[in-house]
Amino acid sequence: MVAKIIDGKGIASSIEKEIAEEARVLLEEHGVTPGLAVIRVGSDPASQVYVNIKRKACGRVTFHFEEHVFPDTAEEKEIIELIEELNGDDRIHGILVQLPLPKRLDENRIISAISPEKDVDGLHPVNAGNLLLRSEGFVANTPAGILEMLRRSGIEVRGKDVVIVNRSKIVGRPLMVLLINNDATVTVCHTKTRDLKAHMRRADILVVAVGKPKFVTPDMVKEGAIVVDVGINRVEGKLCGDVDFESVKEKAGYITPVPGGVGPMTVVMLMKNVLLAAKRSLEKQ
Repeated sequence: MVAKIIDGKGIASSIEKEIAEEARVLLEEHGVTPGLAVIRVGSDPASQVYVNIKRKACGRVTFHFEEHVFPDTAEEKEIIELIEELNGDDRIHGILVQLPLPKRLDENRIISAISPEKDVDGLHPVNAGNLLLRSEGFVANTPAGILEMLRRSGIEVRGKDVVIVNRSKIVGRPLMVLLINNDATVTVCHTKTRDLKAHMRRADILVVAVGKPKFVTPDMVKEGAIVVDVGINRVEGKLCGDVDFESVKEKAGYITPVPGGVGPMTVVMLMKNVLLAAKRSLEKQ
């Protein structure tokens, strides 16, 4: 068996075209251009790369984009003051704080300063709670992207045994709730999990985000499993995931590549959230 490759890049491109068309209609009918403001603190090269990816995506779907950059020495108060200003700016429908922040800053307090209606990253406590309660809100981009990618690939999650190897607030935890809301049976593994391989080997759908290049090998994967690789690592100048793609694809039923899998889906779901925020803003006028 050789796995079918899940083309996240191709799926994201299709969704992007849909978003661009909806944005065109929104402008023509209501005079509204969806707007995203990204706040970056410091000069971390990886953060700069990720912000540029979002800037380019906004350009492709004709969104307004702003980047606000603070030095490493910025105080929490300054950042929150800017967020409060952006909360009241009608041109901005989505506010995103590029993570990680310098450790001396209180990430939770800064994220909580964003208006829940503009929290397009889906990390505000209100949106996290809404996901848990199955109420209207914004869902974190990577989990939303994973579910949409599976759906558009014709993969049903209902009734499946899903194992997530990650418990972060950006990936593992919201993905767990999203999958439960869609009738999957979910196990979340982490650094304190005993016999990790045993859990992984029984998964119908295995989602991995551990930050270790080629960590997942064929002996950890059930025959015919759907393997979703959220990892992104640079090894000898090349990008690779947390899954040993070449060997695991010989055993899996479906597999996502790195690059070209989950990454593009994360970005396009951010664009979808900004569009949704812009549409919702009209309801309040």
